[in-house]
This record gives sequence, structure tokens and C-alpha cells, in this order.
Amino acid sequence: MPTIILVRHGETVFNREGRIQGHLDSPLTLKGTEQACRYGVAIRRLIGDGQSWRVVSSPLGRCAQTTGILCELAGLDAATTTFDPRLKEVNTGSLSGRLKAELPPETTGGSGLGHWVFHSPDGESHSAVAARLATWLADLQPGERLVVVSHGIAGRVLRGLYLGQDPDTAMRGDSPQDAVFVLKGGTVERVTC
Repeated sequence: MPTIILVRHGETVFNREGRIQGHLDSPLTLKGTEQACRYGVAIRRLIGDGQSWRVVSSPLGRCAQTTGILCELAGLDAATTTFDPRLKEVNTGSLSGRLKAELPPETTGGSGLGHWVFHSPDGESHSAVAARLATWLADLQPGERLVVVSHGIAGRVLRGLYLGQDPDTAMRGDSPQDAVFVLKGGTVERVTC
């Protein structure tokens, strides 16, 4: 099995505003930049000299920005980052860009597979997100070591796939911006930054 250090991008302007991002983008806030710095310091402790670690990121700007910052502090070469669209966040369709507070409460509720993000009328379903992340995971080589920068929902789905978890259980996990997850040997460990 590969070893993956999984990171969620730092806080963005949309996160702070309570605005739905999906495939849209907004820059990191000062807090998000500080979170990316803490990720880099924590990852440096986890990987040592960084030899034989590969960096892969969602191509969305918030992940690319987080990746650049954490690579500098972790001693990794950001120029060698691979950007893979399969690591993107769930597409929230026409809900993208809207404030969650403007939507009816029944629209933004739910947990597990009932999470509101999968019920946008023209958005992406859980099965579609899981399928693209499963193909990414299947392309990895045994023994490979990766630092992966992705998103909140995509990260939950990816951790669930790695563990072979029931999708509903996986979606009840958290998506912190103050911790990274180490996926190794069929287990997941949360490391606070």
C-alpha cells in the first residue's frame, strides 16, 4: 500500500464567508496561509529529508497555494508537484458561490451520505466523486510515498476508500484545517499541526 500524508487546503475567503466553493475558488486568508505553514512544519517532521516523497495536489488555486507554502517549509520541491483533477472537491453545481446562510436550512443539513453537498440539483453525486478518487488511488504503486493536498469532502471520501469504509461512515469524518492525516498500512492517523 502507498503511504499518503493527506492535507486539506488552508482557510479561504469563501470558507470564512460561509460561501460554497465546489469547483470555484478563492484565495487563502491570512489564517489559511498560517495553516499551510503549520502543515509544512508538521510534514517536515513526518518525512525527514523528504527523499522519495512525491507531491500531488488538486489543481484548484486554493490547493496550489497551500502546496507551494507547505513545500517550502517541508523542504519539498514545489516545482515537481503533479496536479491531478481527480483530487478536486465535489462539484456543487449552481450552489457554487452562494452563501450557505442564504439557502433554506433543509438544503444545507444532513450528514453521512445525506450531506447537503451531494444534493445540488446539478452537482456531483457521492458515487461520481468516489469513482474518480478510486481511480486515482488505484493508479498508485505499493510503497509509494506521497504528500497530497485536496479538499474537505474529497478528503473524507479518499480516507474512506483507503480504509475500505462504508461511505456513510466515511462521510461522517471531519475535514480539519489544523491537522493532516497519515494513511499508512491500511490505517489513518490524525496529526495535529
